[in-house]
Amino acid sequence: MIKTILLILVTIFLPPVGVFIVAGCGADVLINIALTILGYFPGHIHAFYVEYIYYKRRDEIRAGTYDGSHASGIYSQKVQHGGMRDVAVQPPAAVV
Repeated sequence: MIKTILLILVTIFLPPVGVFIVAGCGADVLINIALTILGYFPGHIHAFYVEYIYYKRRDEIRAGTYDGSHASGIYSQKVQHGGMRDVAVQPPAAVV
């Protein structure tokens, strides 16, 4: 909980740093830097979207409800898999 609050505070002041903490160095950070330069609010929207997907995927994997679909606009596999390395994808339930 404390880590999440600190991450939100860092993201409020420097959106690319928040994305770097969650996604690592990659395309998501470069996109966020460009959006922050173009406008401070687009950088915030993108940063909070990346963080939302990261925490949502992490909670889905822990609950066993992760379906393996990719979030649009996210290029980091770390974010796509909620920070987990080995992710088992649950097959969709058969409809009877």
